[in-house]
Amino acid sequence: MLHSVLKKGRAVALVAATLIAAGQVAHADDVQLPRTMVWTSYDQGSAGFVEASAIADALDRQFGTTIRITPAGTAVGRLLPMQTGRATFGFAGNEMHFAAEAMFEFAARDWGPQDLRVVLGRPAQVGLVVGGDTDIMTPADLRGHRVGYVQASPSTDLNTNTVLAFADLTPADVEVVMYPGYGAMLQAFISGEIDAAPAIPTSAALREAEGGRGVRWLDMPASDEAGWGRIRAFASLFSPSQARTGVSISDEDPADLLGYRYPQLGVYANVSDDEVYNMIRALNESYDLYKDATPSIRHWAIAEAGSTPAAAPFHPGAVRYLREIGQWTDADQAWNDARIARIEAVRAAWDAAQAEATAAGVSDDDWPAFWDAYRAEHL
Repeated sequence: MLHSVLKKGRAVALVAATLIAAGQVAHADDVQLPRTMVWTSYDQGSAGFVEASAIADALDRQFGTTIRITPAGTAVGRLLPMQTGRATFGFAGNEMHFAAEAMFEFAARDWGPQDLRVVLGRPAQVGLVVGGDTDIMTPADLRGHRVGYVQASPSTDLNTNTVLAFADLTPADVEVVMYPGYGAMLQAFISGEIDAAPAIPTSAALREAEGGRGVRWLDMPASDEAGWGRIRAFASLFSPSQARTGVSISDEDPADLLGYRYPQLGVYANVSDDEVYNMIRALNESYDLYKDATPSIRHWAIAEAGSTPAAAPFHPGAVRYLREIGQWTDADQAWNDARIARIEAVRAAWDAAQAEATAAGVSDDDWPAFWDAYRAEHL
């Protein structure tokens, strides 16, 4: 299914064609895509890059558009081409949430809250897994236990902290054990150095733990309204999701985990409604051409990928199409309105904090700490 450029492993995937073949007449009801597009994505080999390449190939074959994919290993690397206009769409992850909230690297003065929107987002799942040799049965039981964290990996640590929030806990309530990378943390979990670690249900590394100390997923059932209320207040991009496939998971023994979106096709809010409308329509109409490219890509089906929550609000052009096909609900609209209001509140707070910091002579080096304190007090 994938274009030959992906098989060759080139840093930039190029799907060559033209949008409208010579002599072809474009009708008003046809999908209208640009002749060329630039997308950003995660690095080569990642799910984001592979799925972006498969979808680009499908758009090439069905609509004849040229798509160049620019992979990047950092959140800034994926969003910067979109911010500067060199790319329009990006296959991103939770960095869209961090960018909208001006968190982590986006707290720098030359970034700040980014006005991002989602076109579609593939459902995915993540949760906390604990050793079968522990007495930890629920998220609340994590208090005082050793929990794995990864240095400079805000997305990974957000997953962990969200599970803690479900149980009304914070990192201060557990023993934080920091590792330089995600692989090192998983190895520590397998060997029993830590009691709990964040993971996706299909993580191959957990098979080793399953055959050794055993693994147990910490359930966060949707019926726990208080727990999910805390999650929505902490990180609105997550929703209840029951996993039935994965390590130590089955139809008979499912796991109630965090549902989120990865990858998500993101765009800046100022991209025209018509451009986004045509993109989401093209993705839907070409679905049969890419749905079998990878085991997970089938979840780009619009019935799954075209609903809230997500890391950012859905773009009006996407909402327009989702309404047309009966996919967008009143609940989706309510979530979207609330998320837009939140972004506007963050942007207003950023402007107020900048004015206050300028008056106080806060340096660029001191600004991130100033902003963190300001947003904690006002947001």
